[in-house]
Amino acid sequence: MRRPATRRPSGPGTTDRVFAAVGRVLGRVPTGVSAFYHGLDRTLSHLRVRGFGRFVVEVTGDGLTIATFGAVVMLALALPAMEATETDWRSQGDYAVTFLDQNGVEIGRRGIRQLESVPIAEMPDYLVASVLATEDRRFYTHFGVDLFGTARALIENFRAGTIVQGGSSITQQVARLLFLSNDRTVERKVQEAFIAVWLDATLSKDEILKLYLDRGYLGAGNFGVAAASQYYFDKPVQDLTLAEAAMLAGLFQAPTRYAPHVNLPAARARANEVLTNLVQAGYLTEGQVIGARRRPASVVAGERAPTPDYFLDWAFEEVKALVPTGDRILTVRTTLDTSLQRAAEDALESTLRQSGEAYSVRQGAAVIVEPDGAVRAMVGGRDYGESQFNRAVSARRQPGSAFKPFVYATAMMNGYTPDSVVPDAPITIGDWSPRNYSGGYAGPVTLTTALVQSINTVPVRLGQAIGRELIAETAQRMGIRSSIAITRSLPLGSSEVSVIDMASAFAVFANGGMAAPAFGIATIVNSQGITVFQHGDTPPPERVLPEEVVAQMNGMMVQVPEWGTGRAAKLEGIPTAGKTGTTSSFRDAWFVGFTGDYVGAIWFGNDNYAETVNLTGGTLPAQTWQRVMTAAHQGIELTPIPFVERAEYDAARVARAAAANAAIAAAAPVEIPPPPLAPAAQQRLEALGQLLAGNPP
Repeated sequence: MRRPATRRPSGPGTTDRVFAAVGRVLGRVPTGVSAFYHGLDRTLSHLRVRGFGRFVVEVTGDGLTIATFGAVVMLALALPAMEATETDWRSQGDYAVTFLDQNGVEIGRRGIRQLESVPIAEMPDYLVASVLATEDRRFYTHFGVDLFGTARALIENFRAGTIVQGGSSITQQVARLLFLSNDRTVERKVQEAFIAVWLDATLSKDEILKLYLDRGYLGAGNFGVAAASQYYFDKPVQDLTLAEAAMLAGLFQAPTRYAPHVNLPAARARANEVLTNLVQAGYLTEGQVIGARRRPASVVAGERAPTPDYFLDWAFEEVKALVPTGDRILTVRTTLDTSLQRAAEDALESTLRQSGEAYSVRQGAAVIVEPDGAVRAMVGGRDYGESQFNRAVSARRQPGSAFKPFVYATAMMNGYTPDSVVPDAPITIGDWSPRNYSGGYAGPVTLTTALVQSINTVPVRLGQAIGRELIAETAQRMGIRSSIAITRSLPLGSSEVSVIDMASAFAVFANGGMAAPAFGIATIVNSQGITVFQHGDTPPPERVLPEEVVAQMNGMMVQVPEWGTGRAAKLEGIPTAGKTGTTSSFRDAWFVGFTGDYVGAIWFGNDNYAETVNLTGGTLPAQTWQRVMTAAHQGIELTPIPFVERAEYDAARVARAAAANAAIAAAAPVEIPPPPLAPAAQQRLEALGQLLAGNPP
């Protein structure tokens, strides 16, 4: 029996309903398009399809419906990015900033120097061809998104097992530079594709290419081929040789991996690939590139004095926040002390080189500020050439016991004193039972002893008594800007913080109780010589800790380097205060300390949160802090720590240390009893003992 033909139901069809839904998303349905598809739907409603044809129609219809729905979803994801195109996007990022240190000596540049921008027509043809052959061979023919190029890149990357080709067109990369972040998310890729199509319809191809050549990052803080040419080869871009042009073109894909001043062999190998691309794309012949292959480019950047790139990146963002509009060709005097910066870099690198392997630690960060918050040195990682991620500013890591001063300061504001006695004994909150690093307990101890010896149970008890919310409020008033999770382990430093925030917060102790947000910009002058910003014009700092609380805390913390966990940080003849910090599984190690002149926060750990080998804050961080601060205090007139007079410190420190050590020695530690064994385990152990004794059961 023949199956009856399937006739589509009358009334509004699927196509009409889909376009109505799209209309609701976009706000309206185009009249002409709606009428066309309505008529098409009525025509299709009279068709009868049988057998295999019906299956094809059903599958095709469902596929079109899914595709339409996917397009609507993609458009919804792209709408936020499209709104950004309504701003003055042409002027975004057109800062040209020259940075000076605290003494007025140039230390680096950031941004695009518009007055030195070079038209494409004046650039060497082989430079432009190198970029096109390597980055986007169909740039002048596609509509902003190169579907064939993306497919080719996916295949090549799959074959290589790693990323060897980029799938984004030059237009997509410009969209990301102007409007988006570098986050690798589906939403960002969708937005990138839509904006690329919009850019292709809005600008000419040469305008898009010019934006790419001017704003692409090429390593060592250089944006654009003109800046990179001056930095790497000490010549204007117009004078580049073919070998030099190929080396620059190879940097767009991975500027840190191929930066010639860091890894010249890798940069030359990459340049050789670019020369091959030129031949394969038909821009040059093998005979024309053979000279560049035989005589690869050399660079002069390695001969330059190292630049404080982590600091410059951070300061550049500060400048853009302070001067969002107007003249953007700026000269900025910063707070950086270049000699202290070099001392901090050398101390961190030498520590990792000497001891990093033994402790299985690979990274570190440091921020040195004056008590008012002026940043004098910033080390965001071990090697800027390998990683531009600023661990001093952008990373969030658990501070461990370095967080405890916020707990004790809150306690001082709520009736406790350094001599208050709190039991160091087992405590359980729900199913959580914190333990001391030593594994035992000391019984009743003063708050001073608990802080100096970094006992864990005491701050947990304080958190229970005064409220963990108050502790979080104190930390944030003092300078911790990241959100703080109110958990049972908060008093032990479980909430993540940044290195720069820890330095700012401890500066409150060093200056007598005033807020000291970190700042790196002293003055900003525009191209007309007009001062558009001066730090002294900002509102005066507010008091965040009472003087008596600062006096109590400083009196406690100066003892940490004397007989506590921070003895490796002690400065000979200079009053020193601070706190060590170590997190669970030894993933993070800190020392944050201060004198009357400087505050420093030092962190060591691994980017992937891998465990170290028993690294504590009292080892490498304290040692590195001591090395940096020894250099910082050379040849300066010492300033006393607030409320800790030098004479009092010298006379009393030995007595305090002796008395505290005697008290700890006299206390009868309460050891943690071992958990009882299960009966089966107990029987196996007894049987094993009999076997070892020669008496088999």
